[in-house]
Formats: sequence, C-alpha cells, structure tokens
Amino acid sequence: MAEPAERQATYADLQAVPSHLVAEIIDGTLVTHPRPTPRHAAAANLLSYEVTGPFQKGRGGPGGWIFLVEPELHLGRDVVVPDIAGWRRERLSVLPETAYLETAPDWVCEVISASTETYDRVSKRRIYAGAGVSHLWLLDPRSKVLEVFALAGDSWLLVGTFRDGDDVAAPPFDVMTFPLSALWPLDVEGEVSPNAQ
Repeated sequence: MAEPAERQATYADLQAVPSHLVAEIIDGTLVTHPRPTPRHAAAANLLSYEVTGPFQKGRGGPGGWIFLVEPELHLGRDVVVPDIAGWRRERLSVLPETAYLETAPDWVCEVISASTETYDRVSKRRIYAGAGVSHLWLLDPRSKVLEVFALAGDSWLLVGTFRDGDDVAAPPFDVMTFPLSALWPLDVEGEVSPNAQ
C-alpha cells in the first residue's frame, strides 16, 4: 500500500506561527526557530551598517543598492527569511505593499546559529542558487568567520574566507574594506572590544 503524500505547508500555516519565532517554508515543510541571540543580532546589524552607508546611501561608496533586514522572500514555493538581503536598485526600484518580496535578491547574508546552521548551509543555499541570487555570505559570530560565495552556473563557488582580525573586501562589495572584528562589539560579556571604538 502506498504511503499517503506528506502534506505541504501553506502560507496560512506560516502566518499562524507565534510572533516570537521565525517561520519559513523550506521544501514544503514549515520550519521554525527562535529569534536570534543578541550576538547574532549585533553581527547582522553591524554588517548591515557596514554595507548600507557606502552601497545604499552612497556615503564613501557607489550607492545603487537597497538592503532589508530579515525580509520575507517568496522564492518559488519556498518562503525564506535571510538575516540581510540586498538588491541592486535597477532590480528593485519600488518596495511592494505586501509583507513579502518575490524578487530574488542579488546578495544574501545568513548569520549562522546553532538552530539555523543546517538550513543555512544546505537547504537555503540550494534555494538561493535556484532563485539566481548572485552572492551569498555566511557569517558565523560564534567562530568569528565569514565565508563568501559567488554563484557559478547553478553551484556556489567559495571565493573567500575571512577570520577575526582580517580586513574584508569581498564581492559584490569589494570596492570597500571593513575589519571583520567590527561585527562583534563585545568579545566578552560586559567588556568593550578595543576594535569597537
């Protein structure tokens, strides 16, 4: 006897998830995880700050981009929420009135955490490649490592790995440099990092 087909998650299922959880639909399955830890949120916020000034506002850089923190993306049948996403303005000239976007970003950054690492490194990488996202950054504040990938055909090519103490100049933002250590302002709880000033 054939097994019954597994029920595919719907957008109504996603909307019913309590607001203290992040909800996504990955490969037809509803996936939830807790809101980011403060270390995770700080790293995402500080990276967003590093790219927004020069690439969205044109302050010391070329401008021409728009960035959103935790946007809900509808990419085919998948609904994903990257930590940060960026679009070249010629591809996203108007923000939609909906709570989600259907235009795939040009760049995505996922901040790795224990609850999201498998999805970020496997399922969501595949989803982003299938949607044609050109650049993917995986930022791990636990190990203080940034991995930078570029889409080559339908596969990701690792183009750089940066460790704490390195200066980052990476596509698609390689016309500027920032210290990776700027993304963790408190190395030890309650202690200000000397690089955070």
